[in-house]
Amino acid sequence: MTRTSNSPVTVYVPRDSAARSVGADAVAEAIRRAADARNLPITLVRNGSRGMLWLEPLVEVATPEGRIGYGPVAPSDVADLLAAGFLDGADHPLRLGVVDELPWLARQNRVTFTRVGIIDPISPEDYERHGGLVGLRRALDLPPSDVAAAVTESGLRGRGGAGFPAGIKWKTVLDCADALKFVCCNADEGDSGTFADRMVMEGDPFMLIEGMTIAAHAVGAREGYVYIRSEYPDAVATMRAAIAIARDRHWLGERILGSDLTFDLHVRVGAGAYICGEETSMLESLEGKRGVVRAKPPIPAIEGLFGKPTVVNNVLTLATVPVILADGAKAYQELGVERSRGTQVFQLGGNIAHGGIVETAFGVTLRELIEDYGGGTLSGRPVRTVQVGGPLGAYLPTSQFDLPMDYEAFAAAGAMLGHGGVVVFDDTVDMAAQARFAMEFCAAESCGKCTPCRVGSVRGVEVIDRIVAGEQRDENLALLEDLCELMTDGSLCAMGGLTPMPVRSAVTHFSDDFLTRGEGTA
Repeated sequence: MTRTSNSPVTVYVPRDSAARSVGADAVAEAIRRAADARNLPITLVRNGSRGMLWLEPLVEVATPEGRIGYGPVAPSDVADLLAAGFLDGADHPLRLGVVDELPWLARQNRVTFTRVGIIDPISPEDYERHGGLVGLRRALDLPPSDVAAAVTESGLRGRGGAGFPAGIKWKTVLDCADALKFVCCNADEGDSGTFADRMVMEGDPFMLIEGMTIAAHAVGAREGYVYIRSEYPDAVATMRAAIAIARDRHWLGERILGSDLTFDLHVRVGAGAYICGEETSMLESLEGKRGVVRAKPPIPAIEGLFGKPTVVNNVLTLATVPVILADGAKAYQELGVERSRGTQVFQLGGNIAHGGIVETAFGVTLRELIEDYGGGTLSGRPVRTVQVGGPLGAYLPTSQFDLPMDYEAFAAAGAMLGHGGVVVFDDTVDMAAQARFAMEFCAAESCGKCTPCRVGSVRGVEVIDRIVAGEQRDENLALLEDLCELMTDGSLCAMGGLTPMPVRSAVTHFSDDFLTRGEGTA
């Protein structure tokens, strides 16, 4: 491959937080300086991450063959890469080939993540060149009821964990007679091993803005809020920048894209409470109050923010809507299995060789995710268990790794998909300690409103400590089960209601870890 000396080469270095945490900024600066010193014209684009986090910082170079990847790249590698001719896609030990053709990426179904890692996140021109605003324009040509019906027909369910059909929620808000309605995006992504919301906001923020604007048209809302956890400063900055650009281009504000729709967005930053991942706690926080769970009914779709009808969805749900409107509900509905339609963005983390983002249709097995995509453990030791669905999700043993990833199959197995986080543990994990952590986590993060969660989690830590110490094990195991039943049935929200899930699964599948230590007085 050859190029003329005055023909700029486009080089992509991610600005995603994960890439920056391992030196992407320094790599970008090293490439810029080295190219300037050699009088090599380049256009440096700071894109989002492709999701192959073990290869970050991943540098891509645009060539006639496609975008050639090199990684992971350190600043000290830059001089050698330039000497080898990487701006022409030349061979080098770090050369990976055409990124889109890498098997790890090529066999995915990238729908929600269709632009993430490809475009400049805050370039509106880039966004439109890659299919942005098609969904919104089509939505604006339809009456609100038809937009809500299309989302229902697609089978899209809430990706925040509950899996409630998004279109039904929208129809409920649409049918409310109130003049004032809201659209709220819950980006308080606090589950262990989850990072897809952050990657969307940092890698394709206009997609989330477009999805929320479509929701506003569908339900008759004029104002929206993106509630982002304080631990995501880069996502906050990117979303604010994108919202400002969207206002300037009349993608937000009055008469959006020349229509009659008026809708504006605001970013609000949480204060670090895990409980605000629960929709009513988030609404309390948005109103300037302490993040405490509200009793239901009424549901937020009828009495939400400031007592008004409110759509509350998470980032992945809202970011998927533009594709559904652009390509049609049927195209999305054809992906997936049974009642789990479309794709899910699985996030592979923990002790895993190839951690990152895998977006594929529902129905892929846990084994495929862990072994084929994840490459097994980073430590090289055997996998013992995987926790799916965050800190309140069940621990699944290897005997259940052929479980298909869909909501109903997981529920039947006493587990949940949650937000799609998959955290891997090797055979050195202490499952009694993991069960104790679940109760300890709940005790620390409970909003304190209901007794089963607030007090039950503290008692749970004490009971597990007695079991591990060998004190009246049979009696305390029975007491632990009673406590789990009480927390499940009596808690106001999923914080206390789901904490027993990891505890029960640990006791059921890994009972030896609770029984083989301590002197035992039973």
